[in-house]
This record gives sequence, C-alpha cells and structure tokens, in this order.
Amino acid sequence: MPQVNDDHKAELYAFDLSTVNWRKASASAGENNCVEVARLPGGSRAIRDSKNPGLEPLRFTASEWAAFHIGMVAGEL
Repeated sequence: MPQVNDDHKAELYAFDLSTVNWRKASASAGENNCVEVARLPGGSRAIRDSKNPGLEPLRFTASEWAAFHIGMVAGEL
C-alpha cells in the first residue's frame, strides 16, 4: 500500500463532517450495533459507531479505504 502523506491525513481530519450523509454499512445487523459510513472528497471515507455518533469518527484516505475493503471482502478482518 502506498505511504499516506501526513499533510493529506491532517486535511482529512480537518474536514468538517457536519454536512456529510451518514449511511449504515450494508453488513450491519439488526441489533443496532451498526457502523455508519460517510463519503468524503477524493474517495476518502469516515466511519463511526451509530450508538456513539458523538465520538470522533475514523477517517480513511481513498487508498486506505480500498485496502480495508479488499481485506473485508477477502475475510481477512
């Protein structure tokens, strides 16, 4: 996986999430233990726990998100 530029990561965490559209992850079950995902500019993503939306969401660059998604589909995580 390519190295993540620290400046790019800082910009990603500085992005205001107050206007993003959160959606439940398609793999979330019905027990309200859901992960919510928001699309960010440049293919980046933010994820949060639906039970604790006030906690700071995790943010992934497009390449980090792609690697995470590939690992999930392959059953590595």
